Amino acid sequence: MNKRTRVAVLTSVLISAAGLLSACSFSTADAMCSGGEYPVLAVNSTMGGACVKNGDNPPSGYARYPKGKMPKHVDDKWDTYWQTHTVDAKGNISSAP
Repeated sequence: MNKRTRVAVLTSVLISAAGLLSACSFSTADAMCSGGEYPVLAVNSTMGGACVKNGDNPPSGYARYPKGKMPKHVDDKWDTYWQTHTVDAKGNISSAP
């Protein structure tokens, strides 16, 4: 393999690796909310959620997730958990009806 071919192959490999790393490392396609927002859940329900701007309170009928139990990505451990559990207006966790 001549020098020109090696440079072309090496360049292609580096560009491909950089593309794969950036797509995997910085993907937010499955994030619960966009940057600058946090997820909230509907009170006494497993059927609703919303994203609220950081610094704002949840709207009426919604609550913050209990500390340490907030999902970050679709179908992660906590997203799956909250499909079968809910919170009441006081923040008490219970199994969904």
